[in-house]
Amino acid sequence: MEAFCIKINNMERLLKNPYLPYPVRIDKIITETEDRNLKTFRFVFLNPGDEKKFSYTPGQFAELSIAGKGESPIGIASSPTEKGHITFTVNKVGLVTTHLHNMKEGDVMGIRGPLGNWYPWEEMEGKNVVIIGGGFAFTTLRSSIIYMLHPKNRSRFKDISVVYGARNPGMLLYKDELAEWEQRDDIHMHITVDGTDDPDWKYNIGFVPTITEQKITSADDAIAIVCGPPIMIKFTQPVLEKVGFSPERIILSLEMRMKCGIGMCGRCNIGDKFVCKDGPVFSLAQLKNMPPEY
Repeated sequence: MEAFCIKINNMERLLKNPYLPYPVRIDKIITETEDRNLKTFRFVFLNPGDEKKFSYTPGQFAELSIAGKGESPIGIASSPTEKGHITFTVNKVGLVTTHLHNMKEGDVMGIRGPLGNWYPWEEMEGKNVVIIGGGFAFTTLRSSIIYMLHPKNRSRFKDISVVYGARNPGMLLYKDELAEWEQRDDIHMHITVDGTDDPDWKYNIGFVPTITEQKITSADDAIAIVCGPPIMIKFTQPVLEKVGFSPERIILSLEMRMKCGIGMCGRCNIGDKFVCKDGPVFSLAQLKNMPPEY
């Protein structure tokens, strides 16, 4: 009996090991962009109880873990309202992500998390929400939109406006969902590309900060969420402040700075903050009190 109890305790310690991933199977792979460098992976947990343990909120991330290759921090693209699977959109940029891109549906790997903090949903409740995204950083914003549009949540928020941009039409993510959201009357979509010679392109042409300045003209009772390349964030901040968003109401996600996810490696620190533990979500007011490294 004593040996059995020791075994159970050892198992519990293993389960609490922050480095131990949940085993998952690749259920579906979608190639998102024309250059094939961005793919969306839908995973299902091998152990049904693990899905319940992996309780997350839009804005968080996880480590995608491949035995013998390593792991990579990726923002969670699915919403907790989407049951039975978890989704990540992955850019092929290094060893782990390249190996993942070469894997097939049915292959098994690991997910460690959820990690980091999340968007301030309690503060956003009852307010207008502006979502601004660029490039493949639109992942956690996709999670947020799905979450807010869910029938159980939509009444919690007032107007929802989205500015989303990519270099060209072939680099836009989630094209079917973008089209679906455009047809709705409870969300305002402003899709843009840096440039295109496509004669059938019917949306905006221009950089995200420029389109934001054109389309987002009021900060009344609103909170803005911004996630994208550092250069996009840099030029979008003054546009929002000019409209009237205070630094406390501009929420940024520093996904590019994430590393181990639990503050052990020390590679994501900005001043005395660890992006993977204290973030990746910060208000602009918080960032203004930190070294300008983001």
